[in-house]
Amino acid sequence: MLFVDRESAGDQLADAVLKLGLRDPVILGLPRGGVPVAARVARALGAPLDVIVVRKLGVPVQPELGFGAIGEGGVRILNEDVVRMAQVGQRQQAAVEEAERSVLERRLAQYRGHRSRVPVEGRTAVVVDDGVATGSTAAAACRVARAQGAARVVLAVPLAPADSVAWLRQEADDVVCLASPGDFGSVGRWYQDFSQTSDEEVGALLAEAAHDPTGPGSRTPDPEGTAGTDPEVVVRAAGVELSGDLSLPHDAPAIVAFAHGSGSSRHSPRNRAVAEDLQRAGLGTLLFDLLTPGEDNDRERVFDIPLLAGRLTGATRWLRTEYGLPVCCFGASTGAAAALTTAAEPEADIAAVVSRGGRPDLAASWLADVRAPTLLIVGGRDTLVLELNYQAAALMACEHRVEVVPGATHLFEEPGALEQVSSLAADWFTGHLPSRAA
Repeated sequence: MLFVDRESAGDQLADAVLKLGLRDPVILGLPRGGVPVAARVARALGAPLDVIVVRKLGVPVQPELGFGAIGEGGVRILNEDVVRMAQVGQRQQAAVEEAERSVLERRLAQYRGHRSRVPVEGRTAVVVDDGVATGSTAAAACRVARAQGAARVVLAVPLAPADSVAWLRQEADDVVCLASPGDFGSVGRWYQDFSQTSDEEVGALLAEAAHDPTGPGSRTPDPEGTAGTDPEVVVRAAGVELSGDLSLPHDAPAIVAFAHGSGSSRHSPRNRAVAEDLQRAGLGTLLFDLLTPGEDNDRERVFDIPLLAGRLTGATRWLRTEYGLPVCCFGASTGAAAALTTAAEPEADIAAVVSRGGRPDLAASWLADVRAPTLLIVGGRDTLVLELNYQAAALMACEHRVEVVPGATHLFEEPGALEQVSSLAADWFTGHLPSRAA
């Protein structure tokens, strides 16, 4: 494995792109998987984030063979050699383009909502994907960016075969590629977590980058100003300083500390969506990073449960000291193991724990000592993790329950699945607070 997940790959890619010293760049992610990578690059460069959606124009009798590509704004690129060889007439070209442009416009509307395209005219367009295999889509994206008026086009990817990189240097002014393994195989082979990115996640990342209060995952308006404003805080725990976002609604009875897992961060659209639902239920939330920027690419640290738990323990102690409220923990993946390990500490004072698609089995040695009421939420189609959760529950002596969300997979991407997680978590937390805070 070269990369933990797309977010960590994006952080590494951002370091390489920063060295180019680009002026006025626009970061363009290729949906879907390229957008989480591009979001990290955009954040590091302080640059706007957008998508670049391209659609291949396939020969009618041989759709896998492309005779061109289209992009938004009426951009149309033709490969005249293929058109002649395959004898694609103008009517056939128009029919294929009409069908593909309908798909393109639908995707753009889903990703951007009401927002306009970030203009690239006269600027540096940085086209980002999570990896390249053949390079055909990346090449088309570079051509579309240039046709939209970009003064310079840079292609940035975590990995690609060496021959594809050589070819793509003819399409882009610069190519940034972190690795070109000799036995390439497929892009997903080189990621520990290559879970599918959903259309909803793409939309949420774009909305977050645009600071759009009406975008996907946004909080409902708060005209009375009773909710916190997600101020960035520095959590001092276990000898390190960790960045976090704190939201504290008026008269909140408790604060939920989020423990992210498997290399994820406080910017995770899924955890932020759950946090916003908990805020609407009146609970405070702290989304913070358990690893520093220099550590989150280290696979050993990502799975170092005692390290993560030690920092989460320090953060919960800091919350109680600073705000005097009960503290609950919400953990995902390896973060769930960290939350349960924290709740097993002899001096821990955790009011309740909720795990979403968690790996409590990684905290097996501590499960018998957990005293906080614990809810383990697992997707019904996440069969392996579901079995691990049942095995972990059998080791627990505290009040606990395994809750299965029917039809949901590991990331709860199915319609309504994440909302069920939020509802279950809110009910569990509010139902297990100390009487003094109820």
